[in-house]
Amino acid sequence: MVSCKNTKQKLQEYVVSYNAEAPNFKSDVVTLTTARGYINDNKIELRFETDLEQNESNKKMSEASFPLLLKEMFKKNQIPKELIEEGVIFHVYFLADDNTVFVHEVINKEVLSKFL
Repeated sequence: MVSCKNTKQKLQEYVVSYNAEAPNFKSDVVTLTTARGYINDNKIELRFETDLEQNESNKKMSEASFPLLLKEMFKKNQIPKELIEEGVIFHVYFLADDNTVFVHEVINKEVLSKFL
């Protein structure tokens, strides 16, 4: 029955499901993750808040480890490639303990293969 849903419905369901599962998210440094959907923009924003201080060392570590985390999420279908193939764009933020950005990835059809 999933195929009967349009992209906007799938986007909305994904955000609700993601946020319901967020307390179970496991990572060494991530303290909280949330999703926010923008139905009219066909966009989902994922935020990963960490307990890391904003400094050059942690930024470099984040730039190396965050793409690996995203690849793992694709493997587990925590970021469904089906939505991206339907035109949904994911804006994904990896944040320091003060909510400043370590890494910001925009995942769309053009860069999807980088994470698969």
